[in-house]
Amino acid sequence: MDNFAYLALGSNIEPRFSYLLDAVKALENNLEIKVCKVSSIYETDPVGYTDQGKFLNMAVKINTGLSPFELLDACLRIEKALGRKREIRWGPRTIDLDILLYNHENMETETLVLPHPRMHERAFVLVPLTELDNSLIHPVTKIPFAKLLEACIDREGIRLWKQISGEGVSALSGN
Repeated sequence: MDNFAYLALGSNIEPRFSYLLDAVKALENNLEIKVCKVSSIYETDPVGYTDQGKFLNMAVKINTGLSPFELLDACLRIEKALGRKREIRWGPRTIDLDILLYNHENMETETLVLPHPRMHERAFVLVPLTELDNSLIHPVTKIPFAKLLEACIDREGIRLWKQISGEGVSALSGN
């Protein structure tokens, strides 16, 4: 598993925490994915479509033997298995898994853009990402993500929901 990636996870349909936990477990159950580190969980106000419930958001660092496209397929399968329906853009969802970073890749295809194209302007992504590693640098702009977070205007809508004090999946589930 020579590749590393950072993923963002979010849910705003109850049971939100269970959906996050199930998604992380599904990642871990893939033989080509090793979940190395999980962030704390943050409750966040919705962005874009605001007529919906608050989200729980987190980030995970993984090592993987999958290509970026195979990883995207794995994430989409997990979303589908957990009942994700794409009815309203930025609308309510059981689970959302986004690939934020994959190695230091910079790519743009019809199905996948790396790094994630809007991550640098979303505090609900940057807060858990910088918690995992506050020395990360945006592979395109070469600006540290911690600096990008300082510039985000929506930081007030993010509240710590569950502190994670460990590295892996067991820290998330409390085992």
